[in-house]
Amino acid sequence: MAASVDPAAAAVRTHATTTRPGGLKRKRTAVGSTEQYEEISRLGEGAFGSVIKARHRATGEIVAIKRPGTVANGGHAVEALLREARFLEEAYCGGANPFVAGFRGVVRPPASLTDLRLVMECVGPSLHDALRRRPGPRYPPLPGPTVRAAMWQLLTAAKKMHGDARIVHRDIKPQNILVGAGDDGHSVVLKLCDFGLAMSTDEPPPYEPAGTLWYMAPEMLLEKEDYDTQVDMWSLGCVMAELIDNGRPMFQGFYDQGQLCCIFDVLGVPDDNTWPWFSSTTFAAVVMPEIDVQRENRLRELFPESKLSKEGFEVLSGLLTCNPEKRLTAADALKHPWFANVSALELPKKAEVALPLHKKQRLHAVCVV
Repeated sequence: MAASVDPAAAAVRTHATTTRPGGLKRKRTAVGSTEQYEEISRLGEGAFGSVIKARHRATGEIVAIKRPGTVANGGHAVEALLREARFLEEAYCGGANPFVAGFRGVVRPPASLTDLRLVMECVGPSLHDALRRRPGPRYPPLPGPTVRAAMWQLLTAAKKMHGDARIVHRDIKPQNILVGAGDDGHSVVLKLCDFGLAMSTDEPPPYEPAGTLWYMAPEMLLEKEDYDTQVDMWSLGCVMAELIDNGRPMFQGFYDQGQLCCIFDVLGVPDDNTWPWFSSTTFAAVVMPEIDVQRENRLRELFPESKLSKEGFEVLSGLLTCNPEKRLTAADALKHPWFANVSALELPKKAEVALPLHKKQRLHAVCVV
């Protein structure tokens, strides 16, 4: 979550969710002391709480420490932070998922039992901020290989998160993707962060809507109570479109029904052939008869071959598919021929794919959470 206010904040809302037990591996969370760290600077502050940049006194590692607000999650800040910490730890997989921000532990001041704080790897600015440093005619759209490399990283993160850890992030968006320096000093690595709204598919439905409006999947907007990891794949499709279109969000509604109208205006309204479940929704029965609806999919008009190759478009359209059963999974997306040449790009150590940026975009030592 960025410290600055997003100009589109009025059009974005985060849904409250009910936290239920289960879905996480039962394990004790070790709690260290804040005295292990030396505070360097404040990185951000808002309704979510605050984030500081700090140095571990023994190892010298630079970290980001998140302290939740006192009114966060209806006053249950401690429970929410421990839940977020456990999801981050599971998604990070002890470093086996290099495209998730590293989990470093939970700490508290020695004199307090409830003032818990989450310690994370300090990565870099958000993808949202990085994209918005390069708008306008001075900067052409990101080249195809750059978009492909970025999506390879994010889909790899999702594949491990969904398959190995059975975690649904539920709030994937450029603000929750951090841009860090690669080992070679010339490339960058994308990492998912902010697992505050995450859930596990081991938790039984019903599931409530959660996330940021512009990146929410149609089934979630339609209040489908048994959605799954495919809601993250829709969000990644929105991120991919934003990468191609110089940081411009794909669907910009102001409320649930308006967001659905934005989606259907581009992708067309589903029918019984494309998504049989849709016709049973209140939106289809009550709202659609009152509005003019777009029946044809015009996604290719917005992303012509001059912007995106045929293979790249197949991935984008596969992610931005309204029916979650027909939407690409992370594993299937990574098998697509579009990713066949990713290994031919310049790769830093540890097999992390390069995402080259204009030299003026080189990273600053800032972490946005």
